Amino acid sequence: MKRVAIQGIAGSFHEDAVRQYYDEEVETVECRSFTSVCELIDSDAVEFAAMAIENSIAGSLLNNYQLIRDYHLKITGEIYIHIQMNLMAVEGVDKLDITDIYSHPIALKQCAEYLEKYFPNARLHEMSDTAASAKFISEERPGNAAAIGNLRSAELYGLKILETGIETNKKNYTRFLFLSKHGIPGESANKASICFEVGHFYGALARVLNTFAENRINLTKIQSVPIIGKPNEYTFHVDIEWESLDNYEKAIHHVLKSVSSLAILGEYKRGELAIHNQ
Repeated sequence: MKRVAIQGIAGSFHEDAVRQYYDEEVETVECRSFTSVCELIDSDAVEFAAMAIENSIAGSLLNNYQLIRDYHLKITGEIYIHIQMNLMAVEGVDKLDITDIYSHPIALKQCAEYLEKYFPNARLHEMSDTAASAKFISEERPGNAAAIGNLRSAELYGLKILETGIETNKKNYTRFLFLSKHGIPGESANKASICFEVGHFYGALARVLNTFAENRINLTKIQSVPIIGKPNEYTFHVDIEWESLDNYEKAIHHVLKSVSSLAILGEYKRGELAIHNQ
């Protein structure tokens, strides 16, 4: 059975990503931090890991880009998870009883409008993740508190859903990467994540980007990440997609002539984004 490391505990959105990505049963290994996730792969304690890399509202997790590079990990796949937030509590607690609400800080922000409208005086408590908030409520069983999380965490920890879909933006998605120590591109690969550095001269970055355009390579994301210890210098992380593998290989060959360094972080099958319109 595959062992997949995740940041967080059972019931987290990371576990959701793992359950939806794999067609087979896998064992998830819970970690307190993203660094711990990378250390497990590096030490061969697990073969794979799932890691959030960006959210459609909160943006990119820059530190995770750095971790992937520092631990020389390979991206083997991706999945987009629709993020729906729900208010939950132990049996017997009514919405009118709630004075305290627990969740991850980003989840609290994503539900700010709902909380301001219905619980303007509630005390908000930041937890390590949404699932940990649900577990805390389940174990401590406070009569005046609720948690915000996904349906899976309510199911796991025996909580009652008081209201569903309380997030402000209904088209909220998180992109998760799947990582391993040794990535082997499959025949269906049509996307790659690369990172590179360019010199400090006029048009250096534009030259690289134009090379992709000339070879009909679709640039889906570009993210600059500061280089630690080198002020005003950046590594550019780029996601690219292609219809023709020959075009991709040709583009990479030409790009190598225009950069000071380049690393291919992974070649994998593009994840599909199914937009929810509710």
